[in-house]
This record gives sequence, C-alpha cells and structure tokens, in this order.
Amino acid sequence: MAKQRQTIRDFSAESNLFLRRCLFAVFFCLLLIFVILSNLFSLQIDQFEDYKIRADGNRIKVVPVAPNRGIIYDRNGTIIAENKPVFNLEISIEEVPNLDTTLAALKKLLQLSDTDIARFERNRKRQRRFQPVTLKSNMSEERVAIFSAHQHLFDGVSVEASLSRFYPYGSALTHVLGYVSKINERDLNLIASWGAQSNYAATKNIGKQGIERYYEERLHGKVGYAKLEVDSKGRTLRVLEENAPIAGEDLVLNIDIELQLYVQSQLLERRGSVVVSDPRDGGVLAMYSNPSYDPNLFVNGISQKDYSTLIQNPDRPLLNRAVQGQYPPASLIKPHLALLGLEYQVVTAKTKIQDKGFYQLKDVEHIWRDWLRRGHGIVDIKRSIEVSCDTFFYEMAYKLGIDNIYEYMSQFGFGEYTNIDLLEESDGNMPSRGWKRAKFNQPWYIGDTISVGIGQGYWTATPVQLLDSINTIINDGQRFRPQLLRAIKQDNIDIPETLNEATPVQVLSPENWALVKQAMQDTVRLPHGTAHKAFRNATYSSSGKTGTAQLFSVGQDENVDDLIIADYLKDNAMYLGYAPSDAPQISVIVALENAGGGGSNAAPISRSVMDYWLGEKYARQ
Repeated sequence: MAKQRQTIRDFSAESNLFLRRCLFAVFFCLLLIFVILSNLFSLQIDQFEDYKIRADGNRIKVVPVAPNRGIIYDRNGTIIAENKPVFNLEISIEEVPNLDTTLAALKKLLQLSDTDIARFERNRKRQRRFQPVTLKSNMSEERVAIFSAHQHLFDGVSVEASLSRFYPYGSALTHVLGYVSKINERDLNLIASWGAQSNYAATKNIGKQGIERYYEERLHGKVGYAKLEVDSKGRTLRVLEENAPIAGEDLVLNIDIELQLYVQSQLLERRGSVVVSDPRDGGVLAMYSNPSYDPNLFVNGISQKDYSTLIQNPDRPLLNRAVQGQYPPASLIKPHLALLGLEYQVVTAKTKIQDKGFYQLKDVEHIWRDWLRRGHGIVDIKRSIEVSCDTFFYEMAYKLGIDNIYEYMSQFGFGEYTNIDLLEESDGNMPSRGWKRAKFNQPWYIGDTISVGIGQGYWTATPVQLLDSINTIINDGQRFRPQLLRAIKQDNIDIPETLNEATPVQVLSPENWALVKQAMQDTVRLPHGTAHKAFRNATYSSSGKTGTAQLFSVGQDENVDDLIIADYLKDNAMYLGYAPSDAPQISVIVALENAGGGGSNAAPISRSVMDYWLGEKYARQ
C-alpha cells in the first residue's frame, strides 16, 4: 500500500477566514448593542411619558369621591333629612378571580340572603364599568368585624365607609321630602340629559320624590377625585393627592316640624290631607297626606315584600293627596264665584232669592236640590255663603255661563299647576266647552254649568290649589304661590329664597273682596254659619268655608238619607279657612275622603290646627 501524501495547510486562507468571521461576529454584536440601545432610548426617552402613565396606572388608581348630600332643615333649624355613616360591602368585579365562588363564600360567611345576591346582580348590570358594586348595604358592626378577619381571602372585596340618607321623622314628612334611592337606567338617562355624567361618577343614590327630587341638582354637590397608591392586589397603600368634593347645598324649608307632627296626630286613621300655609308669603308650614309610609325603606333598596305591601294597599299610601288628590271643590269655591257674580254685576250685595230647597229652570223637568231639603228661605249673597246655600249659586252660575266662570276661575289658578316645588303635582281640571268637546266629543249643556256653580260636575282641584286660591282672596288678589323652600343655609346664615309670585287677580270693585271675606268670617262667627259649631269659644277670630263633595248622583225621586252608600262613595269632607280674620297668619285646607259633612268632620281638625299654631305653640315659645 502506497503511503498517503500530507496536504500542506494554507495558513493565509485560514487567517483570512478567521478574520472575516471575527469581523462578522463583532459587527453582529455591535448591531445587537445598537438595537438594544435604540430600544432603551425609545423606552426611556421617546416613550417615557406613555410608559410612565401605564406604570402609574398599575401603581396609582384615580377614584371619584362622592360629595356629601345637602342637609335639610325645618324653618326653626331642626334637621329633617341628614346623612348617617354606614358600612357597605363592595366588590370590584375586575379584581375578583372567580365571582361565583366569591359570592358563595361571602354568602356563607356573612349570612347573606338570596335577596342580597339578587339585588347585587341587578346593580351589577346597571353599574358603570370598573366601579365597585355594593353587595350589602348598612352592615352591622358584627358583620364588619367578621369580614375584616377574613378579608385576606377575598381579592377585590372591601368594606367601605360612606354616608347614607336618613329621615329622622319617618312617615311624618314622606310626601314633603320624598326620598333618595339607587340610580337606575331611567335616572342615568336623566343625568345624561343634564350633561352631568361625570358629576355622578361616584354617586349611587338620587332623589326620587318630593324635595329630594325637585332640588336634586342643588342637594347633590360636585364630585371630587383622589389619587391612591395601590399594591398588586389593588389594596390602597396611601393617598397621594386629593381633590375634595363640594358638598350639596343645605336647604331650609318653610315646614315647622312640630306643627307637622301635630297635623299627623289629628288625621289618625282618616284618609286625606291637611296643608297649612302662611298667607303672607305662601310658605307651606305643614303638608301631610294620610296614610303615609317610611321613606327610609327606600334608601338602601326596598324589599319586594315591603314594596308589594305599599302598592297593594287600597288606601294608596304612595299617593300625595295634598298635591295629587283631585277632588270636586264643592262649596269651597262659593266665595270665588260670589266675587265673579259681583264683578259681572249678575248679582249685587242686595240681591235676594227665595230658596225653597231646589232649583229648576223654566220648561225643564230636572231639579237641582239644595243640601237643605226644606231650603234656607230668603237669602242674599252674603248669607248664601254663610249657610252654603246651593240654590243661590245654581241661579248665579246659570246667569254667568261657563265661559265667564272658566275665564275668571283660571285667574285663581284652577286647572293649572301651582308650581309648588314638588314635581308630583297634578293640575286638576277647570272645565270648559272646548275641554268637554275634546274629552267626550259632546257639547256643553246648561246642566253642566249649574253643577259647576257649586263646585261639582267636571270641576276638580287639588288641596294645594284650593289653599292657593284662598290666599289670593286673603291678599285681595295678590298671588303668593305655595312654596316649601324658605332659604339656603350657608355658613350658618339663611339666605332667603325668592318668593313664588304669579299674576294678580284684578277686580273692578275692591269692596267686593271685603264683602266676601266678611261672609267667610260670619260663616264661623254667626250661629247659623256652617262652621260656627266647630269654632265655638275660640280665643281668636277666624274665617272659612265648609265643603261637602258628593261623589255620586242621586235619582230625582230618591232621598240621599234613605240610601245605603258604600264607603268609597260617601261624601268628601272639606274645610278651607284662615285666622286671625283681620290679620291672617295661617291658612288651612283639610280634605278628608269619604268622611261625610265638611262642617262636622273637616272643620274641627282645622280648628285644632289653628288652636295649636295660634295658641299652644306660641305660648310655649
């Protein structure tokens, strides 16, 4: 075998190859260093602000802070709506690993009910994203302690302290104050229409009824914000910066809480309402509708059982009868119609008629009865008010006609809102030819006008409208509309609210005011007056008018005294009055449903209220 020849190595070629490889490696390393440096430059300089914000977003949480709701006071400085500290169990859903498991564990640990869980699910659907959802409101100290001992087991769950609305006088002021409750979809749409979404970022409750609803934007205040440093689990480590919220305005109402409680005590089990005002400025001193309910039930979410009890109650406690109850005004409007008759010279102070107990038009078989079957004998306009003679007003209404009645009574505010500071108000109905044609597609008949002459037929009014109308008579046509808000409290100083005035009622003969007011005083003062018995031996002078509103028609040949009448068809008892007669300080409307005669049922309550206001209360002060 031949011996193989050894190849001679080319050191120059190998050296060149090695050099090229080294250069490539160095270039590659330099390129990597350049890329790294470029990325570092981009991250630390070019995109510094962006990544700083992201980093802070993981470390710092900006949360909205709800403002404290304004306090509500009565006219004497007594708190009637306040904020109480409470503890709520809240869940930040995006921080919870397994929501179903967490809810099950919390339910067992804190003995939560199925209602609590169901309410949480409803709130969760309505709540804005990334906002905590309340699982349990108003937790007891025991439950707070139990959860605190186990909080480390529940990521995203915390107990938060907050202020909750509280109404110390409960059902006594429900229909005045209303209540606050959880924000729902309709409320969110309303807030959006105000352009105030950001201002409600941390707010869970909103005014739903009464003063709370009417003055929501003033009571709510302005939202604040806080920057919090948090750990990896979202728990707050410290507060970095705080922009404090601005509390809502504190309101002072015209309501006198002692008078309000007294009025409540007078109604007892009767269905109806009482409204008391100062006729000198229209300020509402008391407004109570019976039956009522406790508004605190709604603040943290009313249970289905409690709500069903309220809406199924045949006495309708949710209805504010003072501003929503629409009743035939009956004889309460006879003083107003007397003014109209005098103004249009259909009657004079000397006009007299023979009341035989009924009224009948020539060639018409139908008769319209007086409430006193034997009649009142010879009466003039003044006595017809004092004894509440229907026949006189049948005749006067016939002569006036519905067009004149409609035009003049509209000046007193009948058929329109009084603009009292409650959104729940009804406007009642002041009938006219046009209204009947639009409503029933029927013409207006003479009989319709005659019924309107005693406040019956299609005419309906709310108690607050009737009180507004009597205040207009007291002030000789000047109109101070009913008003609940008295002032705004700032730094313990009450800044008065502007009065709610309307266009005055003009009369051609000012002495007509005096005649009508004298007749109302004699209704109380003289023995034959329909309110004399109720006000006998009063230590002050007063004026008023009784009313008994009939709720069904009696046949021409029937005697109402012989009929068996269902409770819900019995007459409404009403009284409208003021005192003292020469310098009125108080005006009162009492409206009782299905209670019977106004003089025997409503007037005594008015007497008690006036006695309290003009006697007992001021004697104590």
